[in-house]
Amino acid sequence: MYWSAPMVAAAPPRSAAAGSTGPTSLDEATQKATNAADWVQANWGTWLTSGLQIILIIVIAVVLRHVIRRTITKLIERMNRTATAAQGTALGGLLVNAERRRQRSEAIGSVLRSVASFLIMGTAAMTVLSVLQINLAPLLASAGVAGVAIGFGARNLVTDFLSGVFMILEDQYGVGDEIDAGVATGTVIEVGLRVTKLRGPNGAIWYIRNGEVKRIGNLSQGWSTAHVDVLVSADQDLERARSVIAEAGEEMSKAEPWNEQLWEPVEVLGLSEVSLDTVTVSISAKTMPGKAGGVERELRWRVKHALDAAGIHLAPRPAPVEGEAAAADPSAAMAAPSALGNPTSPQSLATNPIPPPQLNK
Repeated sequence: MYWSAPMVAAAPPRSAAAGSTGPTSLDEATQKATNAADWVQANWGTWLTSGLQIILIIVIAVVLRHVIRRTITKLIERMNRTATAAQGTALGGLLVNAERRRQRSEAIGSVLRSVASFLIMGTAAMTVLSVLQINLAPLLASAGVAGVAIGFGARNLVTDFLSGVFMILEDQYGVGDEIDAGVATGTVIEVGLRVTKLRGPNGAIWYIRNGEVKRIGNLSQGWSTAHVDVLVSADQDLERARSVIAEAGEEMSKAEPWNEQLWEPVEVLGLSEVSLDTVTVSISAKTMPGKAGGVERELRWRVKHALDAAGIHLAPRPAPVEGEAAAADPSAAMAAPSALGNPTSPQSLATNPIPPPQLNK
């Protein structure tokens, strides 16, 4: 009885401790589950609303982007069809270059589609982030710093791109135009937003960055001028020579295909230079853009035959006098001044040999 009493007395505390621990853990788990369920029940409406808003924003952005890009594409195709139809007419074929118009419209369409996609999708992304309650201030600040860094690193690329966009919008030149870009001269074979390709007179292809072009001389817009100088002997009948040249130009303006390339009658301007043995008769004509070279060659051919048939002699061009050397530079044979030229200078005395010592016997 003495040993059993302590054991009976000690057992209830352990049982009570075990009973108190079990119900406490279960209550805590139940409370946590209840709190989680209450939190989900309290926020599921917000989640559903935000999810529906994000889906709606994305759907609207995708549909709007597709509609705008398709509208721009249809507009560009309509412009190309109009240019192709106009080129089939007699006057439109002279004023419209279908390939030039097509490349210009395609470049403009590409820029518009890219700008539309960037604006629509960028706005949609910002709206989605605001729906998710994400602070956009750090993101915008980082984007601004990154934009400045990229702008400094790729400023040449940005300059080329912007120059190409304005060049296309202003229609400064196009495919088939003969231009003088300062750094190169030739015929435009391709127009891009960053680079323009030219084919030079010798067949070389020049790649010119649009940002490097400071001036453009377009020789194919509006009209061109064919200019020919005819050297006639000073002892010939100048009035008869003038009438013969005018008749040759009138016959050329009526012949095919020069009647289309000559936009005004050939005009004899008169004497542009007079010397002791020769006189220079200047001829001018307004031609179709880019056709001045061919008109000049044909005009020289016809004028030469007309003057020969009329018995009017052309004067030879003055040839350079052979054997006449250019005046020599008088300072070319002069030596540079030197201290050694003066025999009494310290430098000259230092170069003299040292005499042998005199030994006394």
